[in-house]
Amino acid sequence: MILPVTRDLHDYWGRLKGERAAPDRAEIDPVAIRHILPDIFIIEVDPERRLPLRLCGARVNALWQREQKGRSFLGWWRAQRREEAAEAIRRVIDTQTPLVARARTAPDRDAAEFELLLLPLRHFGKSCSRVMGSLAPARRLDWVGVCPVGPLDLVAARMLEDKAVEGSKEERRCGEIARLEASNG
Repeated sequence: MILPVTRDLHDYWGRLKGERAAPDRAEIDPVAIRHILPDIFIIEVDPERRLPLRLCGARVNALWQREQKGRSFLGWWRAQRREEAAEAIRRVIDTQTPLVARARTAPDRDAAEFELLLLPLRHFGKSCSRVMGSLAPARRLDWVGVCPVGPLDLVAARMLEDKAVEGSKEERRCGEIARLEASNG
């Protein structure tokens, strides 16, 4: 399932990038995507690949009940899943190809599912020095803002080719990079 936020951000990014591998961060017009800004974040690709968040929308911040700017993207993930999250973002950085993934909260709470989109960005001419993304719940969550989401599990991820996000099941299956089993521990 592709959520509207994912589709809208991917389509906007695709229009900006044109024939290039990725658009430049300076080309992003917040007014053009104001309806999805609360679900968007930008990650800096630093030399040590700590992946600090440079910008984070209000709904993303509300998931953890705190400002995420300056925190590490990898801090969103359960310790057992951080390497998988790091590998997913490495693929986006190294191949300059978008990735869509499913994530869920730890099994000890009402399991909430999220859709994660990661898109490569250039910054000051440097190739993939930023990653723009979105994190949106698959369904309405009444508890957001009441208690923090906690660490996430990466459940599945796939690279997106230059085709439309809503491609056929066969195209999605061919683009699949990983199927990760959620662990109970």
